[in-house]
Amino acid sequence: MGQISQTLPPAVRALAEADFSVVAQRFTAAGYAVAQPADGILTIQATPAATAPRPAVLLSVGVHGDETGPIEVLAYLFDQLSQDVAVNPAVLAVDLMLCVGNIDAIRAGKRFIDADLNRMFRTERGTLAGTAEAARADVMVAATSAFFANASAQRWHLDLHTAIRPSVYPAFAIVPELIADAPRQQLLAWLGHAGVGAVIMNPASVGTYSYYSAEHHQAAGTTIELGRIGTLGNNDIGQFADASAALDALLRGVAPATLARQPHVFATARQIIKLSDNFRMAFGRETHNFTAMRQGEEIARDGDTVYTVQHPEELVVFPNPDVRVGLRAGLMVHRIG
Repeated sequence: MGQISQTLPPAVRALAEADFSVVAQRFTAAGYAVAQPADGILTIQATPAATAPRPAVLLSVGVHGDETGPIEVLAYLFDQLSQDVAVNPAVLAVDLMLCVGNIDAIRAGKRFIDADLNRMFRTERGTLAGTAEAARADVMVAATSAFFANASAQRWHLDLHTAIRPSVYPAFAIVPELIADAPRQQLLAWLGHAGVGAVIMNPASVGTYSYYSAEHHQAAGTTIELGRIGTLGNNDIGQFADASAALDALLRGVAPATLARQPHVFATARQIIKLSDNFRMAFGRETHNFTAMRQGEEIARDGDTVYTVQHPEELVVFPNPDVRVGLRAGLMVHRIG
């Protein structure tokens, strides 16, 4: 199993290794229809005897193999939930799909094997079409389509990540603009309970998993950055407390216990695309997410192309000059709410 330590708590090790055997048995014994349509993917659904429509919730972790905090969060949450279902089957209030994304990268302790999996959820993949991540995305897309095919109108996809660099807002989310108003407002309210301080409205796909679910399956999909990246078994679990409580409440169909805080809302000003190997950013690699820049300041330079700040103030998110040519090297946002 690669670098996954055998000394990890059993629930954490099992989820990191995409071993659902223990929790699957518990949900099956409680009367649920449990399936594993592919490696690393588990579905738990009410049997046909269930009458009232249930929300359909997709939770994904490990889309980047080195972002391990959400794996630990869901491992503990699911272990407890599966034990509680054994006592009271009605505890689970949703139909559920759990997806452990880049299994091979998690096992290797790497971000990815060949290329970024969270850029593969689109039809045009160019030179990356033959990568391990492209094949894995196809598997995830097929399972996601099957899960949402007969789902109720209330659909969620929470794709859980952790950020590489520090951030002015320790927890923030990316939300597709195309989500309808009612589910979008419900999602924003839930994000506030989850401790998310900032939401970036995304006008166009860059091939992410959550945008795919929103665009093709009408899910309230979002990519959530929950604090800082850490190694498996050594994450500061305390930084995920609000998110864990909000996730637990969502799955159990109860009101969140955490205090609702309305996130600040940002619009996307522009994507900073790396056009060539000459790409250079005007600031250092240590720059925090949501660092403010003033109108006219240079953001990056790529040959004859110069990116500058157009609004009175813009904030830089995900600055990464090391991405492949043609991919996003940074995101500029401005506050709208």
